[in-house]
Amino acid sequence: MSKEKILIIVGPTAVGKTALSIELAEEFSGEVISGDSMQVYKHLDIGTAKVTAEEMQEIPHHLIDILDINDEYSASDFQKQAKALIKDISQKGQLPIVAGGTGLYIESLIYDVSHGGSSPKNDRFRQEMEDFALSHGKLALWSKLEARDSQAAAKIHHNNQPRVIRALEVIHETGRKFSDFQTEREDNDLIYDSFIVALDTDREQLYDRINHRVDVMMEQGLLDEARMLYQKSRTDAPARRGIGYKEFFPYFNGEKSLDEAVEQLKQNSRRYAKRQLTWFRNRTPVDLWVDVGDEPYPMAEIKQRIGKFLTR
Repeated sequence: MSKEKILIIVGPTAVGKTALSIELAEEFSGEVISGDSMQVYKHLDIGTAKVTAEEMQEIPHHLIDILDINDEYSASDFQKQAKALIKDISQKGQLPIVAGGTGLYIESLIYDVSHGGSSPKNDRFRQEMEDFALSHGKLALWSKLEARDSQAAAKIHHNNQPRVIRALEVIHETGRKFSDFQTEREDNDLIYDSFIVALDTDREQLYDRINHRVDVMMEQGLLDEARMLYQKSRTDAPARRGIGYKEFFPYFNGEKSLDEAVEQLKQNSRRYAKRQLTWFRNRTPVDLWVDVGDEPYPMAEIKQRIGKFLTR
C-alpha cells in the first residue's frame, strides 16, 4: 500500500511559514494542519501569530483554536489528531500541508514515535515531584533525573521543571528511560511520502524580523492578551510557559518594567529561533531549504519541486 503524500513547511519563528502554506494550499488544493504547540489555544491570537480568517483565504485550517487556555496538549496529542486529519484530507483528494515550528511535533508525526507521550499521566506522582522541587529546589529535582537517566538530563535544562517531571514520570510509569523514547526514531522509517520545505535566512535578518514582529504585536494588543492569560489561567497551565506571554508576568508582578519585559521577549524569541534551526538542521529530513531573504523569492522553484514530488 502506498504511503500518503504530505507537504511539510518548517522553519524558525517569524520566517513566513504561514504565508507560504496558504499560497501552496491554493496552488495544490491543500488543507493546512498547524504544527504549532501554542496555536491550539483559544484567545491566544497575537502572541502566537495565529493566522487570521482573512489570511486563510477560505483555505481549511486545522488544530487551531481547539483548546481552552487551561488544557494540556502534548506531542502525542498532536500526533494522533494530525494522523487522523491527514487520512481524512487525503481521502478527499486534497493535499495535507503541515506547517509549524514545533520540531518535536513534526518528528513525532513523520516517524511515528511517542517521545514518551503515550505513557499514562500520573497526577499524584507529578504533585510529589512538584512538592519536592518546592522544598529542595529545581536543581535537586533535576539531579533525580540525572541519576536515573543521564542522557535525558543532559538534554533538559534544570529550570525546565515540567519537562524534568515528565521525564521522571515516564520512567516511573514505564520502567524505561525517557531517552529510550527519544532514540526510537532511529529504528523508524518515515511513515508518509513527505516533502519537507524549510525556511531560513541569515541570522541578522531573521533577528530583525523577530524584533519587528514583537513591536507589531505590542501595537496589536499583546499586553492585554498576556494579562488575560495571567489572570484567567491556572498557575501550572502549559499555555503560561509560551514565549510571548511568560515574559510579561514579572511586569504584572511589579518585578520588571514593561520595556524590560519586551526586550526579554525579543531575546527569548531570538534564542528560540536559534534552537528551532538547530533542530531542523540536525533532526529533520529537509528536502528543500529556502532562503527567504533571496531576491526574488524563489516561489517558482518551490512550486516546481513540489509539483514533481506530487506526480512521482
